[in-house]
Amino acid sequence: MENSHPFAKLSPDLVLEAVEHATGGVCDGRLLALNSYENRVYRVGLEDAEPVVVKFYRPGRWGDAQILEEHAFTAELAAAEVPVAPPMVFAGRTLLEHDGYRLAVFPRCGGRMPAVDDHETLRRLATYVARIHAVGASGRFQHRPPVDDGEHGRRARDAVLAGGWLPAHLETAYTTLTDDLFDAAAACWERAGPVTHLRLHGDFHPGNVLQTDDGFHVVDLDDARGGPAVQDLWMLLPGEREERQVCLDAVLEGYRRFREFDPRELHLVEPLRTLRLIRYAAWIAERWGDPAFPLAFPWFGESRYWEEHLLALREQLAAMQEPPLTVQ
Repeated sequence: MENSHPFAKLSPDLVLEAVEHATGGVCDGRLLALNSYENRVYRVGLEDAEPVVVKFYRPGRWGDAQILEEHAFTAELAAAEVPVAPPMVFAGRTLLEHDGYRLAVFPRCGGRMPAVDDHETLRRLATYVARIHAVGASGRFQHRPPVDDGEHGRRARDAVLAGGWLPAHLETAYTTLTDDLFDAAAACWERAGPVTHLRLHGDFHPGNVLQTDDGFHVVDLDDARGGPAVQDLWMLLPGEREERQVCLDAVLEGYRRFREFDPRELHLVEPLRTLRLIRYAAWIAERWGDPAFPLAFPWFGESRYWEEHLLALREQLAAMQEPPLTVQ
């Protein structure tokens, strides 16, 4: 039977052909697959030019208008001297097409993942987030969805149950627990009250930042969307509650050098973390037909994974019932 997963025909030859067609250059044969599961991303060498990074968008995930909003926002950030890598423009276009695939070409950015256990690094990263938000507050997304306050989480939970991924003896516990989690998350949002929404990076974690001797480069705005500022901050808060509080102090010290922070948004840290955990499991389940996923997540169908997943969710239920972190 013909392989029908979204990237089935994306061969190395097709990647090189697409880059040559887009850039008008000649590839030198160097091709390196970069760490990306949702899309396919490659570093491609060119003759007489710097290597480029090409991203092939997963079919069916974003519409053209949503991708172009990401590109436009990245260009706004670059114009404001925020160190991002906007897509390159060819014949007036950033969103390209080749053999049925949509793609964009980016300049290569080198660097290493920053160490977030260093508080000075956290302060510096938070200043970059604040600069992104200063630009993000100047407009609104028209096509990209907002940060999930529960609705998408419920759909993710239902997809996991419908797919039959849970061991039978855990299904009832998972259903009951997630119902309680959605109720607790809604209560946290209610306690926060109305919060300002702005354009966000959407997935600001250390893996999406490249550190060099000269500073940082922020990459991969594929999850850009509208929402509260704390969405781009909470993933910089690792560890247990005490450690998160110490890290929060460093993060807000850096963030407030460029922008004010509404402390009511701290009510949303644990709901956002909870919903991400639920959606992550559903994301793997929904992508299982892509051969990259069984290779990357071979433990996904094991009972032990789901038992540990429920344990993590129970811990999140307790976390949402505690007072939020505080602003010093």
